[in-house]
Amino acid sequence: MITNLIYFASAETADTGIFGSLGIDWKLLAYQTVAFLILLWILSKFVFPVLRKMVEDRQSEIEASRRAAARAMNQAESAKSEINDMLKNAKKEAAQIVTDAKDQANKMIKDSDEKAKDRAEKMIQSANEDIAKEIKKARTALRNETIDMVALATEKVASKKLSEKIDKDLISESIEEAK
Repeated sequence: MITNLIYFASAETADTGIFGSLGIDWKLLAYQTVAFLILLWILSKFVFPVLRKMVEDRQSEIEASRRAAARAMNQAESAKSEINDMLKNAKKEAAQIVTDAKDQANKMIKDSDEKAKDRAEKMIQSANEDIAKEIKKARTALRNETIDMVALATEKVASKKLSEKIDKDLISESIEEAK
């Protein structure tokens, strides 16, 4: 079998040369080379520029998208910091509002206490004034009764009745001297 292969190989090389032993036909190789060059020229003239333009357009779109994504990330970061600042400010404002509300409540309580004290003092003063008026009335009534009683006692002792005006004047003078 090896001898048959050697004979077959030697028979082929002897007739056609090295390319013939490899199974290459010169005419067919020339046609294929010309066809390849024509195909390469057509591709480089019509297809490759279109493909290159599509790749460049796609690459520019990708770059624009990347820049837009970077801008969006920067905006998101700045928005996040703004939101954090706004939250801090809102917390401060809320704390201030609570403090102000507590202060107002304390002030209202203090005002209410003061008003209640004022009312109580006015009520006490009014009651004291009423009591003083009543005492004055009672004293006046007591004085008048005392004058009448002294006048009666004097009449009984003196057995004569003085004029009422003179009687009252004398009793008033006596009471004033007694004070």
